[in-house]
Amino acid sequence: MRRDVFQAIADPTRREIINLIAHQSLNLNSVAGNFDVSRPAISQHIKILTECGLIIIKKQGRERFCEAKLDKLNEVSDWVEQYKKFWTEKLDALEKYLYEIQTLPAKSKASKLKNKKHGKRKKRI
Repeated sequence: MRRDVFQAIADPTRREIINLIAHQSLNLNSVAGNFDVSRPAISQHIKILTECGLIIIKKQGRERFCEAKLDKLNEVSDWVEQYKKFWTEKLDALEKYLYEIQTLPAKSKASKLKNKKHGKRKKRI
């Protein structure tokens, strides 16, 4: 089954595993020792993280060590960035609008809000 990085970070246990091995390479038993779930459950999480390319397993003697490959998280960062730009533009427009209505005289404010509410615009001559 082909998995992507979004599947990997969807689970809080997998996010914590990534956090653990981002700081140092750990063997599977050390990773499992940080959680209150079974070793097979941790192995399944490790398998998913490996399939997504967020970690690699390196054998050293009889031990298997997990190492983080965090460059795959750039996909998430890129995806989030597009929405960050979208919402920044929307919030900037809202800020501008609020500033405009705060600086209008009282009568003009009421008229502008009334026209906005009813979908009417003043015609310019």
